[in-house]
Amino acid sequence: MTHLTAPAPPTQVVWSGDMMAYRFSETHPMHPLRLDLTIRLARELGLLDRGSLTLVEPPVATDDDLAAVHDREYIAAVRSAGDHPERTDEAHGLGTEDNPVFAGIHEASARLAGGTLLAAESILAGSALHVVNFGGGMHHAVRGRASGFCIYNDTALAIQRLLDGGVSRVLYIDVDAHHGDGTERIFWDEPRVLTVSLHESGMSLFPGTGFANEIGGPGAPGTAVNVALPAGTGDSGWLRAFHAVVPQLAAAFAPEVIVSQHGCDGHRSDALSNLCLSVDAQRQNALDIAELAARLCGGRWISTGGGGYNVTDVVPRVWSHLVGIASGYPVPVRTPVPRPWRDYVMERYGARTPESMGDDVDLWWRSWEVGYDPADPVDRSVMATRKEIFPLYGLDPWFD
Repeated sequence: MTHLTAPAPPTQVVWSGDMMAYRFSETHPMHPLRLDLTIRLARELGLLDRGSLTLVEPPVATDDDLAAVHDREYIAAVRSAGDHPERTDEAHGLGTEDNPVFAGIHEASARLAGGTLLAAESILAGSALHVVNFGGGMHHAVRGRASGFCIYNDTALAIQRLLDGGVSRVLYIDVDAHHGDGTERIFWDEPRVLTVSLHESGMSLFPGTGFANEIGGPGAPGTAVNVALPAGTGDSGWLRAFHAVVPQLAAAFAPEVIVSQHGCDGHRSDALSNLCLSVDAQRQNALDIAELAARLCGGRWISTGGGGYNVTDVVPRVWSHLVGIASGYPVPVRTPVPRPWRDYVMERYGARTPESMGDDVDLWWRSWEVGYDPADPVDRSVMATRKEIFPLYGLDPWFD
């Protein structure tokens, strides 16, 4: 296994078996099996044995913690729902098909949120440079309502904690297949937070938002950035779009910390989106975000999970790559998936898993500097975003 040329950064990975309590039902897509298989694979790969990496247990966020971005009435509603799971509270998005209520839903959700809050505190204290909470990334929840499998918005809570701790500018990057609408909405009119979401177009996917002209509130124009990609976008278009928008705006915004959401439901085998990405591309994207953090904000980087519903073949590989990259020991894509892990998945779940940590694809993509193709639907999406946002940062939408 190779490592980065720079010294391995002090890294924390948030983990506790108690995080498995975030379980809507046995058949719900957001099944905690994906968390268990991720930590098992990371361990089998030897990633948890690195001297620079520390496992930290997430605390249960208090009501005061949660109230930094959520209404207290909503927090009380979540707690009440867990006490009476037979009831439905559609006004707060609880008891719906997406967000079924289960006993203990408040504590389970607050623990995931507490993990990402702990990440923010570690960054503020300087006890870690990188923190990974692959159980987090609940980006659809808004101030007063659950949405899209998300109860408490841990990414927003971490960003707010960073701001309250004296950080001047936070860059939030969301590469889930679904628009990061909740986090964007919470900071819609906050000039200290730049939210960038690269997702499948709302024309074909939940939540139906996240178009290029959604650019932030009157007090913070240009701080919401949305790249709405057409269904069927593959690795080359996705990586081209990322590199045509994110590095330029990140440099202009000059963040002090990056918070990223790495939902891997854009994989070609995921049943809940229409993107066609590979594990290799998602790994490369994590490397790109790590490089941005190193170049722009002294390496300070909090990364979370998010969506991802191929729970045996895809999620554990993608998030193990994320752990490896954050800890300074990226796993080569041709690394064999450890046989003990594959045997465990077969024996426990009857699922045959990939033999390699990658999908054996060619990751070539065309740089934006080569030129804009108006016949390409990905290029049209990218240009729509650049035209809306780039002039607000003094950038040329055609050339920068």
